[in-house]
Amino acid sequence: MSPLVAEFNNYRERMNEVILSKNNLVMKRLWNLDTNTYEAGALDKKTKEMLGLVASMVLRCDDCIKYHLGKSHELGVNTEEMYELFAVANIVGGTIVVPHTRRAAEYWEALVNN
Repeated sequence: MSPLVAEFNNYRERMNEVILSKNNLVMKRLWNLDTNTYEAGALDKKTKEMLGLVASMVLRCDDCIKYHLGKSHELGVNTEEMYELFAVANIVGGTIVVPHTRRAAEYWEALVNN
C-alpha cells in the first residue's frame, strides 16, 4: 500500500475510534446514517460513491475526497471514469476545485499504482 494511502487510512481509523469511543449518540447515529446512505438502493453503491466524490470535491473536503476515491477504487471505478468525475466537479465547483483535483489525482495514482 502506498504510504500516502496508508497514512490517510491509519489516521482516519484511529480518530474514528477515538470519536466513537465517547459514546455520543448523535455522532453514532450520524456515522450510521452515512454508512446506510451509501448502501445499494435505487442507485448502486458505485454510483453513490461517485456522487459523494463529486460533492466532496465541490465542497473542497480533502479528507472526504480521499475517502470517496478509496471507495470508488474498491468498487471498480477506472481512471477514465475518474477523470470524467473530476471534470464534472470542476465544472460545477469552478476553478477553485483545481487544487483539490491535483491532490485527488495524486491520491488516485497512489491507489491504482499500488
